[in-house]
Amino acid sequence: MGYIGAHGVAALHRYKYSGVDHSYLAKYVLQPFWTRFVKVFPLWMPKLTFVCLLCLSFHVVFSSLLLHLDHIQTKHDNAYGVHVSSHIFSARLHIFTTVGFSSSTMGSLRTWFTSILVSGLLSSKTFDAVDGKQARRTNSSSPLGELFDHGCDALACAFEAMAFGSTAMCGRDTFWFWVISAIPFYGATWEHYFTNTLILPVINGPTEGLALIFVSHFFTAIVGAEWWAQQLGQSIPLFSWVPFVNAIQTSRAVLYMMIAFAVIPTVAFNVSNVYKVVQSRKGSMLLALAMLYPFVVLLGGVLIWDYLSPINLIETYPHLVVLGTGLAFGFLVGRMILAHLCDEPKGLKTNMCLSLVYLPFALANALTARLNDGVPLVDELWVLLGYCIFTVSLYLHFATSVIHEITTALGIYCFR
Repeated sequence: MGYIGAHGVAALHRYKYSGVDHSYLAKYVLQPFWTRFVKVFPLWMPKLTFVCLLCLSFHVVFSSLLLHLDHIQTKHDNAYGVHVSSHIFSARLHIFTTVGFSSSTMGSLRTWFTSILVSGLLSSKTFDAVDGKQARRTNSSSPLGELFDHGCDALACAFEAMAFGSTAMCGRDTFWFWVISAIPFYGATWEHYFTNTLILPVINGPTEGLALIFVSHFFTAIVGAEWWAQQLGQSIPLFSWVPFVNAIQTSRAVLYMMIAFAVIPTVAFNVSNVYKVVQSRKGSMLLALAMLYPFVVLLGGVLIWDYLSPINLIETYPHLVVLGTGLAFGFLVGRMILAHLCDEPKGLKTNMCLSLVYLPFALANALTARLNDGVPLVDELWVLLGYCIFTVSLYLHFATSVIHEITTALGIYCFR
C-alpha cells in the first residue's frame, strides 16, 4: 500500500520546516548549549539519525529493566500495597528473579537504574535537538528528517510514561500519565498541520515537561519510590491540614495538577490557533476536528475494553496497554505528519483508522466474558499481546514504506 501520490511527491520537494519555541529554558539554556554541542560533530557526518535511534533503543532497554525491577520490588516489599504489573509473557519471565534481593538492595538497584535512565533520556534529548542543527549545517535537511524526528518522539511518549510509572510506582495511573503526554503531542501535531508552523508555548512538553521528568527520576532515586505511593499529606506535610487533598495518593495528585495546569491550557491553545487559521481561510472547523476522531476513538476503545474486561486490563497489564496503544498513537501521529509534508487536503485520512481495526475484536472477546460467567473466549493476555503485535506490525509497515517512498522520491538516503 502506497502512502504518497504524485501530488505528495511534488509537495515534498517544496516543503520547508517552520517552528517556533517560546520556552525561556530552551532560549537561554538549552539552545546555546545545543549550538555549541553540535560543533563536536564533523561536517562529513551529515545525519545523526542513527545515533538518535541508538539513544531511543537505550531508553527502551532501561525502561524495560525498570519494569522488571517494579515486579521484583512488589514481590519483596509490598508495604504500601502498590502493585505494578510488568508481565510480558504468560510464563512471567523476569530478570534477576533468581537472586533474593532485599528491599534495601532493590532501592540501591532502582537508584542506579534510574540514574542511568536519566542519562539515557538526556542523551536522547540532546541528539534529538542537534540532529536538525547538524542537518542544516551540512545542507542535508529533508522532510524525512522531520518525520523521523517527530515519529521517534511520539513513540518516546509511551516509553517515558512506562519508565515514570515504574519509577513512581503508579500502577494503573501509568496509562493516564501516557494519556496526558499524548494529548498535547497530538494537539501540537494537529495544530502544525493547519498553521504550517510548530508553535511551542512558553511552557511546553518537549522542554519543561521533559525537564520535570528528569528531575522526578533523580528525586525518586534520592527519596525512594514509596514517596509517590504515600498520601499527599504524608509526602508533603504542608498539605496535611487540607481536607480531601491530603488523602490523595501523591502520584495521582501530580496527575491531576498536570491535567489542570498543563494539558487543558495547552489543548485550548491548540484549538484556538487552529480555529483562527480555519476562520481566516473560510474553512470548516468540523472538518478540522474530524482529524481528532481516530485518536479519540482509540482512547475511548481502550477504556471500554478495560471496562468490559474481566481482569481489569489496565491495572493488571498497564505497560502492555501503554505499549500497544502508544504504537497505534505513533502511527496516527506519523500519518498526520505525512499528510502535512505532502500537502494533502485538510480532513480525516481514512487510513488513519487502520489503528482502530483490532479494537472491535478485543471488545467482542471481552463481551463474551459477560455471557460466559466471566470467562472470555480467548484469554485476555493473549488478546492484549495480539494487540501489541498488530500495532507493532502496523507501525513498522508504515515506517518502512514511507521511508522507502520518501527516499526514492527525493533521491536521498535515510542514514547518510
